[in-house]
Amino acid sequence: MTMSDRYRTAWDGFWEQSSGQTGEPFWDADPAVTAQRDLDHLTPYADPALPIADLGCGNGTQTRFLATRFARAVGVDLSAAAVAHAHRADPTGTATYEQLNLADPTQADALHERLGDTNAYMRAVLHQSDPEDRPAVAASVARLVGTHGRALVLEPTGEAKEVIAAIAAQPGGPSLKLRRVKEHDLRPGEVAEGEVAALLCAAGLTVLAEGATALTMSETRPDGTPVQLPARWFVAGRP
Repeated sequence: MTMSDRYRTAWDGFWEQSSGQTGEPFWDADPAVTAQRDLDHLTPYADPALPIADLGCGNGTQTRFLATRFARAVGVDLSAAAVAHAHRADPTGTATYEQLNLADPTQADALHERLGDTNAYMRAVLHQSDPEDRPAVAASVARLVGTHGRALVLEPTGEAKEVIAAIAAQPGGPSLKLRRVKEHDLRPGEVAEGEVAALLCAAGLTVLAEGATALTMSETRPDGTPVQLPARWFVAGRP
């Protein structure tokens, strides 16, 4: 089994046993506290007349919001089951969705041929990719943005693992949302400090801006506040 096959099997298993409803997965928070805030970093650099590709779109929660801010939004995901959920959740066709393997840059080339240069939104995808596949994922981002597009890449830092471990150690043990991540062999990894910028630069992009942020999850703490994972954001493109 190749790494891509393992990813696909794990993610299809997860999404096939999901309802597809917003908020059910651990990370699937409302766009008001995710994509809407994230776009504050991208908007100064991106042309809204270009499309935007939501890379690792899952059930399309963020994609549908992105479609309200750009000329067109396309959500792509490795999992066919995720793409099916996204289609069902968007009966009016606010956005479009398709299966795509980011670890295969030739698939990104094919999408670029149809879309032209596009902006890209990629939230917490690299850390879910095995280190050997990360250069290919970054290359796919570079091929999609082309000359005129801009990419916003957000990744949890190493401290995020500590936050998750603390949540799992609470009385009663891990929540259902966390248990489902483990049950389906979704292996949250760790992206080393400086790795994201290095990957983007190696793919031919320039990091135009970066900074610290927090990724809001749909999971909540006992007091009702949302779990937030320490993260960094990067805007990249060809100047």
